[in-house]
Amino acid sequence: MALSGVVCKDRGELRIHESLDELSTDLADYIAELSEASVKERGVFSIALSGGSLIGLMGKLSEAPYNRTVDWAKWYIFWADERVVAKNHTDSNYKLAKDGLLSKVPIIPSHVHSINDAVSAEEAASEYEFVIRQLVKARMVSVSEVSDCPKFDLILLGMGPDGHVASLFPNHAVLNEKSEWVTFITDSPKPPPERITFTLPVINSASNVAMVVAGEAKSEAVHLAIDNVEPDCSKLPARMVQPTTGKLVWFLDKGAASKLDGDQFSKS
Repeated sequence: MALSGVVCKDRGELRIHESLDELSTDLADYIAELSEASVKERGVFSIALSGGSLIGLMGKLSEAPYNRTVDWAKWYIFWADERVVAKNHTDSNYKLAKDGLLSKVPIIPSHVHSINDAVSAEEAASEYEFVIRQLVKARMVSVSEVSDCPKFDLILLGMGPDGHVASLFPNHAVLNEKSEWVTFITDSPKPPPERITFTLPVINSASNVAMVVAGEAKSEAVHLAIDNVEPDCSKLPARMVQPTTGKLVWFLDKGAASKLDGDQFSKS
């Protein structure tokens, strides 16, 4: 392991790994520990997933010991963003998670909350927010102490080379959305164009947010999202992920971390 448990000023904890295998093991340990703590405290574990390489990096959760030790029946699963395509479509984040993880562990099907793929992006976002509001009322999802936003136990995010997270892209109007929990876009700069996404207030209300980023192609975006750089970088979606009262942890491989400024680090 190259570097772990390093606090980078106001940008959270950095866990930098020599290999993807190390990163995957650390990520599985982290998720399993949060699940255990949440179940002990609240009786449930509410987790929001994203797409991309994240699901593959979570794969060790379906292996021993996690497949036996995690209390899967207490998991309530959501998506921080989703492409508005059929659930069996190759672009579906639901399909990615189902094939890569959910079908391999004893999750309760009714605890898996995916979007309605038979309606428009706008309707899908509205319906998804309604579902989350009902689960907040039922206390399956906590509520933030400082706003009316849901307080997920864990939101897992990847990041694109452009610094986008979930389906929040640079310079897009949805970055300014403050009132909705779930919003939609029909003009994604990368296909497919129609998507739903958690808004920044919801992401920043989570108890824990994990940013999982691998590969040298994302190293510049990691640098801009974490290091003390020019003010314009404050508009980068990944830099706008700043949990209000929760904890932010970055899981990086050597490639993704290769452009970080070493002098920004301070041991926790």
